[in-house]
Amino acid sequence: MTEHLRASAAADMPGLAAYVLPGDRVYPEGIAADPRTGTLYAGSFQDGTVYRMRPGHRAAEVFLPAGADGRRTANGLKVDGAGRLWVTDSSAGVSVYDTGSRRLLARFVVPGTGARFVNDLAIARDGGAYLTDSLRSVVYRVTPRDLAGARGGPATLAVGFDLGDALEPHGPGDFTLNGIVAAPTGRFLLTDDMLGGDLYRLDLATGAVREVALQGGDMRNADGLELQHGRLWTAHNLDNVIRRWRVARDGTRVRLERSLADASLQVPTTLVRRRGTLYVVRSQFDKGGPLGDGTPEIPFTIAAVRGI
Repeated sequence: MTEHLRASAAADMPGLAAYVLPGDRVYPEGIAADPRTGTLYAGSFQDGTVYRMRPGHRAAEVFLPAGADGRRTANGLKVDGAGRLWVTDSSAGVSVYDTGSRRLLARFVVPGTGARFVNDLAIARDGGAYLTDSLRSVVYRVTPRDLAGARGGPATLAVGFDLGDALEPHGPGDFTLNGIVAAPTGRFLLTDDMLGGDLYRLDLATGAVREVALQGGDMRNADGLELQHGRLWTAHNLDNVIRRWRVARDGTRVRLERSLADASLQVPTTLVRRRGTLYVVRSQFDKGGPLGDGTPEIPFTIAAVRGI
């Protein structure tokens, strides 16, 4: 089945590019969809630019310029149900913007002075935001009350889950937690350890951390996650692979259903699904970006992938 999918999916993806991002040093990392309008947003790991992609327009436009509000990068992105755009800066924390006015609403910063890498985020059913830190192996939490009280910020991020004792053994400078998604039931989160290859269930009611049973594959090099209708999609960056999993209702087990391996994915860092299509970030991190020397293919693009 996997080999058939590889062939058929590749045949369905001529050119791949759904959106073009302006600039020759973009190295995009995150992507988000506005649940109200379908508008997509992508961020540049290189300089923190945030791009907006409107339905029916192939060329993206700059929504927030490089360095806006002191941000150095734009990693994870998410638009919540109220139309607020959350943008993580790996070196600092997360900024929250109004998508209508582009106004900065709040900023939350990582506590302390130690190494940090704020990576991805998810919005839970109650409006709370949860952010992974790949170097500290923790998940930060921003409650709706925290957001209301920040009023432009800066405020300090609080740790919601500490997975240091749950993860596979790793060194102090290793990247661990990466992608994170929230179950629509509001009961739990799922987050991946890209180094150990595991997936973890975080219980929002009890705070319990539990390793998820994986059937048919693992989470090595898993970057961004997408969860819809009982299915989980994972982007495995260095492997140029996208996988689809079936998730048990209680989130304790996932089973691999399909896999797509294609070099034209160009180191996919994350993905979002809209109306049956996966929009995948082609980071090209290995072409002069953070993962290797070389020259990127211009323009940088967001891929549209169907059939998985």
